Amino acid sequence: MLDRGLEPDFPPAAQAEADHLASPAAPPAGVRDLRQLLWSSIDNDDSRDLDQIEVAEAQPGGAIRVWVGIADVDALVRLGSAIDLHARANTTSVYTAAQIFPMLPEKLSTGLTSLNPGEDRVAVVMEMTVAADGSLAGSDVYPAWVHNRCKLAYDALAAWLEGTGPMPPALAAAPGMDAQIRLQDEAASRLRRLRHEQGALELETIEARPVITDGKVTDLKEDKANRAKHLIEDFMVSANGVTARFLDQHDLPSIRRVVRTPKRWDRIVELALGLGAHLPAEPDSRALNEFLEQRHQQDPLRFPDLSLSVIKLLGPGEYVVDPPGGDPPGHFGLAVKDYTHATAPNRRYPDLITHRLLKAAFGKQPAPYSTDELARLAQHCTQQEDAAQKVERQVRKSAAALLLENRVGETFDAVVTGAGDKGTWVRTLHPLVEGRLERGFQGLDVGDRVRVRLLSTDVERGFIDFARETHGQAHP
Repeated sequence: MLDRGLEPDFPPAAQAEADHLASPAAPPAGVRDLRQLLWSSIDNDDSRDLDQIEVAEAQPGGAIRVWVGIADVDALVRLGSAIDLHARANTTSVYTAAQIFPMLPEKLSTGLTSLNPGEDRVAVVMEMTVAADGSLAGSDVYPAWVHNRCKLAYDALAAWLEGTGPMPPALAAAPGMDAQIRLQDEAASRLRRLRHEQGALELETIEARPVITDGKVTDLKEDKANRAKHLIEDFMVSANGVTARFLDQHDLPSIRRVVRTPKRWDRIVELALGLGAHLPAEPDSRALNEFLEQRHQQDPLRFPDLSLSVIKLLGPGEYVVDPPGGDPPGHFGLAVKDYTHATAPNRRYPDLITHRLLKAAFGKQPAPYSTDELARLAQHCTQQEDAAQKVERQVRKSAAALLLENRVGETFDAVVTGAGDKGTWVRTLHPLVEGRLERGFQGLDVGDRVRVRLLSTDVERGFIDFARETHGQAHP
């Protein structure tokens, strides 16, 4: 982290500020009291920094009203405070296999500013009315007083929603929550269906999370998408869009999250052609998604590999400033024009910035940041996000190298995940590890499938080196 310009430890002044905080923020005068609603949170099994809660209500005519409540971190983390300055330096929590380095002291992120079950909290609420066709018939953003009644976890909830598992105990213990979650699932399905009709990409990647037992890496566990994760994703995409438009309507700047039109569209076209499909010469997210949906139906086992290749070719997301009346590039992968980050302020600094801008709108005050300052912050947040991802990837690679260090000389099926001047990388299919292709990389490009042999591992540096295996090649 230090090598990447990230601060692993909280400075004494920030820790002292946290130590002096004794209770959650009290609601401001006149704030809406929504504690009577059946709010719930859905997150990872081990998540303790709860940023969002959700609730839905059926409306006349078939519409569904959805509220998304986001932790009001700014209520305790004031602009320019020592805690704020540390968060501004890192801009994100860093999640490694061995240890989590939170953006905020845990007294806040898992306590005073977390939307913990059974506790009253102040929140920023995005309210949306979802029509039968998935469009938004209305929306608003405002502060509110909320109460999380039920903490749920993705995997168990998804199994119940999909009919492959029992009702989670926490769900069963909250009267009326089962019908509430079913209603949320219906609203999310509408939102998702419309987004994909408009060109949002249906991608499916397989993430590998190191399993550490008694200080040793014992496995790499697949972390797959599921119906409960889709529910939250659909709500968050819509809430972030509502937020971006709300700020624009109030003539305030914002920090947008964008994925630009892909520069390597020609390679995506080439990949599709190799699979018997034709894409237009110019980037077209709707055409790309139609191709992806067809491939998912035709070859579901290999679809994650195709998804990974497309993601690599789309390029990374970034933060950019959008001045009042501006024309931001939009998010190509989500097929949305208006998109900011506002739904995870306990672990992402851009979201905290967005909340401060929202509060300026609530109070009819000028923005607490100049446009130039927001532009610098956007660039800094992009850089630090990239740094954090490299740290997380480095630790995952070290964990993978530990897992493979006794398998040198074995061969594996793999897919090319990166190809350029800096080298060629492949990801093996079983186990899911990524390494550099040191020999036999000539002529390969992203998406190509190869057979590789493990040459060496370097745990300290997180290096895993492969050679391309050719037919009839002798094994060492």
